[in-house]
Amino acid sequence: MPPEKHALLSASSAARWLNCTAAPRFEEGLPESTSEYAEEGRLAHAIAELKTLKKFTLMTSRTYTTRLNKLKKEPLYNPEMDKTTDLYMEHLTEQAMLYDSAPTVAAEVKVDFNDYVPEGFGTCDNVMIGGDTLSITDYKHGKGVPVSAVGNPQMRLYALGALKRYAPIFGDAIKKIRMSIDQPRLDSYTTDIITVEELKAWGESIKPIAQKAFSGLGEFVPGEHCRFCRGKAQCRARANVNTALEDFKGCVPASSVPADSLVPQEFSHIGPHGNEVHPLLSDAEIGDLLIRGQQLVQWYKDLEEYALKTMLDGKPITGWKLVAGRSNRTFTDQDAAIKAVIAAGYDEALVYDRKPKTLSELEKLMGKAEFAEKIGSFVVKPLGKPTLALATDKRETYSPAASDFAGVVSEQ
Repeated sequence: MPPEKHALLSASSAARWLNCTAAPRFEEGLPESTSEYAEEGRLAHAIAELKTLKKFTLMTSRTYTTRLNKLKKEPLYNPEMDKTTDLYMEHLTEQAMLYDSAPTVAAEVKVDFNDYVPEGFGTCDNVMIGGDTLSITDYKHGKGVPVSAVGNPQMRLYALGALKRYAPIFGDAIKKIRMSIDQPRLDSYTTDIITVEELKAWGESIKPIAQKAFSGLGEFVPGEHCRFCRGKAQCRARANVNTALEDFKGCVPASSVPADSLVPQEFSHIGPHGNEVHPLLSDAEIGDLLIRGQQLVQWYKDLEEYALKTMLDGKPITGWKLVAGRSNRTFTDQDAAIKAVIAAGYDEALVYDRKPKTLSELEKLMGKAEFAEKIGSFVVKPLGKPTLALATDKRETYSPAASDFAGVVSEQ
């Protein structure tokens, strides 16, 4: 299953090049790479496409079964793909039912949005059109981070491309655009609805940015959008933002600093501008540094990943070497080893552990309905341990008082 060719200014990378206009040409000179996760995603998309065609077109059961069995023989196939794509189909079915009559449905639709983005093209996972509404749905198989459809540039570019493709057929009948992102493995399904006029106005607003990114005259602007950039580890602008090149130039290992050189600071002193400076950080400063620290940690991980790959390819990284990591002992033949233990006179009860299946395994065994009916009363979900999150996080704010009652079932 060969990788799909992408445009220089692809829809999937729009969040990056709209923020960092130097990124496209910067990445262009770097080697493309893939991963097992990406290959799994491509396989899951192929299964999702097949199920869509079976559900919404005249594909025969025989053709469907033959193609599905062929996909299931792929080395990276996992039964979970069947479950996640089934959930995706449930969501598509629910979406189709929002229309007054059966909508026109298409899967893996090639679209171009080059009226707004130079040489821009991409592939929509699913397009539905009926009445005055065009719906775009994007299936994401990964389970890294939830991606919202609200204001999502990838989805808007797909919508602009779909409008262009289907305008000769539907004319001005389409008034609304519904854009959804489905991430079954994260239990995340989000939707954004805008008018055609709003979509086209947004398209016009990004034209100069897209032209700048395409021309190679853009600026480097590091941020969260660096996550999937091919040059994220080598980018000097990102290194500068993370204060790696200058602020740490004079740093030495703590163990090499003489104890008598560590002079205690006074409680406060007068700064260069005549202001009083406290050695203790304020809570506001700590909040800001936590945000900066997140980016620094991620950047360091990207550096490690790059250095490891580079050294595995036989190239040196100054000051570093490859060593064997920790490993655990394992049997060459576990069954034969257990037989030998029993033959040595040890009782089977001592050799084997007998333990019940987990809650999730029992639910899978019984099915959700029977599980809820038979043993649902024994199940509680306690409040999770408090953890830090940005103030913009959609989860409810943790309440110590509420945690006292988490999992408590009141008597009626």
